[in-house]
Amino acid sequence: MNPLALEEFAALEERFKFLSEQLEDLKATRRDLLTVVKDVDERILEVFASAFSDTAREFEQVFTVLFPGGEGRLVLTDPDDLLTTGVEVEARPPGKKIKRLSLLSGGERSLTAVAMLVAIFRARPSPFYIMDEVEAALDDVNLGRLITLMAQLREKSQLIVITHQKRTMEIADALYGVTMRAGVTQVISQRLNRAEDDGQETDE
Repeated sequence: MNPLALEEFAALEERFKFLSEQLEDLKATRRDLLTVVKDVDERILEVFASAFSDTAREFEQVFTVLFPGGEGRLVLTDPDDLLTTGVEVEARPPGKKIKRLSLLSGGERSLTAVAMLVAIFRARPSPFYIMDEVEAALDDVNLGRLITLMAQLREKSQLIVITHQKRTMEIADALYGVTMRAGVTQVISQRLNRAEDDGQETDE
C-alpha cells in the first residue's frame, strides 16, 4: 500500500484540471481566430473585387488614351478564388495582334506600365502622387499622351514628378532642381505664373 497515493492523486487531478482548462482556452482562442480570419477574408474579397473592377475599368479607358485604337484589359488568372488569383495585363497596341507584354517593344511595355499605374491612381484617388522618371523611355508622341493624362490627374490631385523632360516641366506649376554655379551646388526653385496666365486667358 502506497501512503502517498492520495496526495499524488490529488496533485495529478489538479494538474489534469489545469491542463484541461488550458486546452479549452486554446480551443476557444482557435475558434475566435478562425472567426476573425473568416471576417478578414470576406472583407479582403469585398475590397479586392471592388478595387479590381474599378481598376480594370480605368485601365481600359487609360489604355485607349495612350494607345489610340488599341485595346488593353486586366484579367484574373483564377476568378473563382479571389484570395489566391493573379492578375494578368493584356495589351494590344493598334495594328498589332499580340497581347502578351513580353512581345511588346520596350517603349510599349513602359507605356502599358504607366497605364496600369494611372488606372490605379484613378480607381483609388489620393491627394498627391509621386512619379519618378516614368516617361524616360517614351518618344515625343507618347510623351504628349502621358502629359494629357497628367493634366487630368492634376485636376483632383497634386503631382510630384521627377523628370529630365522639358515638355513635362513646361506643364508644372513649380520647378525644383539642383544646379552648379561657380563650382558650388545650389538648390533652385521657380514658381510659374500659370494661374495668372489662365486668368488672363479666361478674361479674354
